[in-house]
Amino acid sequence: MEQRPKKTALTGQLKWVEQVASVMDDKFRLPGTSFRFGLDPILNFIPFAGDVSGFIVAASLLYVIAKNGAVSRKVLILMALNISVDALIGAIPIIGQVTDFYLKANTRNIKLLKEHYQEGKHHGNGKGTITLILIVLVVFLAATIYLSYIALRWLFNLG
Repeated sequence: MEQRPKKTALTGQLKWVEQVASVMDDKFRLPGTSFRFGLDPILNFIPFAGDVSGFIVAASLLYVIAKNGAVSRKVLILMALNISVDALIGAIPIIGQVTDFYLKANTRNIKLLKEHYQEGKHHGNGKGTITLILIVLVVFLAATIYLSYIALRWLFNLG
């Protein structure tokens, strides 16, 4: 018997995750272009606080998804990697601000969710992975804070 793909959209509980991701990554459009951006790259112009706030929002979205147990372990790990890479690169002054307009962890994570729900990819349940993912994200948050601190010290010592 052929396995049918799961529902065509995120379920009601997870629909707001898609909306928050859109606000963070692609809510606004640069006039006259198709280039979209969200609050995440704008917040990252605030040293330290911007990086941490974007990371916390993305990690919170991942927590809600993991708590629902709605996706596979592979999807949760890929989502955590997206968030971690975005946070670490985003912590680098100037380079981080520029790349935040292109590295959109929340949008990538929504794409992974849609692949899971619409295309039936990434089978399994990720309920048992939530503790591991939270530990990894806390470590990456600490690394991001540390890198931001080092970068700010370096920048202020140059002047």
